[in-house]
Amino acid sequence: MEKQVHQFIEKHQLLPAHSTVVVGVSGGPDSLALLHFLWSQSHDKHLNLIVAHVDHMFRGEESMKDMDYVQAYCEKLGVRCEATQIDVTAYQQQNMLSSQVAARECRYGFFESVMNKHKADFLALGHHGDDQVETILMRMVRGSTMSGYGGMKPKRPYATGHIIRPFLAVTKEDIESYCDKFQLKPRIDPTNSKSTYTRNRFRHYILPFLKQENQAVHERFQLFSENLYEDQAYLEELTADVMNKVMRKKTPNEILIDRDFFIEVSKPLQRRGIQLILNYLYKKIPPALSAIHIDNLLRFLESEKPSGVLHFPNNLCVVRSYNNCLFTFNYEESTQPYEFIVPIPGILALPNHHHLVCEIHMKEHGGKGNDVFLLDETQVKLPLRVRTRKPGDKIRVKGMKGHKKVKDIFIDEKIPLHQRDYWPVVEDSNGTILWLPGLKKSAYELHTHKSRYVILYYK
Repeated sequence: MEKQVHQFIEKHQLLPAHSTVVVGVSGGPDSLALLHFLWSQSHDKHLNLIVAHVDHMFRGEESMKDMDYVQAYCEKLGVRCEATQIDVTAYQQQNMLSSQVAARECRYGFFESVMNKHKADFLALGHHGDDQVETILMRMVRGSTMSGYGGMKPKRPYATGHIIRPFLAVTKEDIESYCDKFQLKPRIDPTNSKSTYTRNRFRHYILPFLKQENQAVHERFQLFSENLYEDQAYLEELTADVMNKVMRKKTPNEILIDRDFFIEVSKPLQRRGIQLILNYLYKKIPPALSAIHIDNLLRFLESEKPSGVLHFPNNLCVVRSYNNCLFTFNYEESTQPYEFIVPIPGILALPNHHHLVCEIHMKEHGGKGNDVFLLDETQVKLPLRVRTRKPGDKIRVKGMKGHKKVKDIFIDEKIPLHQRDYWPVVEDSNGTILWLPGLKKSAYELHTHKSRYVILYYK
C-alpha cells in the first residue's frame, strides 16, 4: 500500500517538504492509518503535523471516548492535537439540515479554523478509493453537475491552502491491512454499518458487486475522475471566453445575459456557462441546487415564450424578458409598488436607482429626448405623483391620436418583465398620465416657451 500512496502523492504533487499539514482524524481506520503514514514521512519530509478531531456528540460517552483515544494517540506520537465538541444535533435543528450535512458543515468549519490558526498548507483527509467509487455513483443517481460527477479531487483549494486526499489510490481493504501491519487499533463507529444512510447502502450492496466484476474497480473510477476533470478544465476555459461575450451586465448580485447569443452556444458550454454564473452569484452552492434546476433553466431559455420567472434556492430568481435573461437576488424587492409626491423643485430618488430631478426654468429649453419633460403648471392639477403602473393605465402619447395602453408601450419597447413593475409613471392629481420617463411623453408636454415652466429630468 505504501508504494501506491507514494506514487499517487508524487503524481499529484500532494505533499511537498517543509509543509504544515492539518490531519482530520476521527479515530477510525482510514484517518488513523493516514495519520500514521504521514507521521512516518514527517521526519524525512520535515512535515509539521497538527491533528484536528471533532466530537459531533451524536453518540454520547462513546464519541467522547473516541476523542480521548485520538488525543492519547497523538500524545504517543508527539503530534499536536486540536480537538473540540460540537452539538451537531442543535446545529442541525437550527438550520433544518440532515444529520450528515450538519455534521459535515460543523466538521469542515472546525478544520478551517485550525488551518487558519496554524497557517497550514494542507488539510489531509482519509478518503480512499472505495469512497471515490461510492461518491461518483451516488452523484450519478442523485444528479449533479459535470464537476460533481468527477467525485473527489486529490487536491483542491481550501482555507489557507489545499485539501489533499493521499489514499484515493488504495481501498478500504488495503487500509485495514496497513492497520494490522502496524498494530493500529482504530475506533469503530457503529453507524457505519447502518443501512439508513445512503452511502452505507452503496457500500454494502453496490460496491461488492462491482468488485466481483473487477477487483481494481477503484482504479477505473479514479482514472475516470481525473480524465473528466482534465476535460472539464479545458471546457471551462472555452466557456469563460464565450460567457464574456454573452454577459451584458455583471454585479455581485446580478448577471444579465443575451438570451439569443446564449442559445447559439453549444450545449456543453451552455451547461458550464450556467454553472459559472451560479458559482459567481452564490459564492457557495446551496445543497438544494441540483441538475434539475439547470435542465429547467435550459428549457426556459429555449422556450418561445418571451417572458417568465424561475425561482432557484436561496431567493435567486432567473427573469426572462425577450432577449434578456437576468439572474438576480433582488427580484422580490423590485416588485413592491410605490407612489411618491414629486417635489417642485427638488430631487426624488426612485426605487429603480434612478432620480427624478425637478427644476423651475425662466429661459428657453429644448426639452429633447424622452429623459426630459417640460411642464406648464397652470395646465395640470398639482401636486405631481410618480408611481408604479396599474392595470388599465393609458397615456395620450405626444404626436399620436387617442390613447395607448402603458402595457403595450412596455411590450413595444421590449422593457424586461422584471423592470415593468417598478418603472416610474408620472401623473397629475387627476390621475392623468403625463410621462413615462425614458420611454414616452404625453400630449400634455409644453409646446411653446413660457416665462416660467417646470422641467423634469430622468437620470
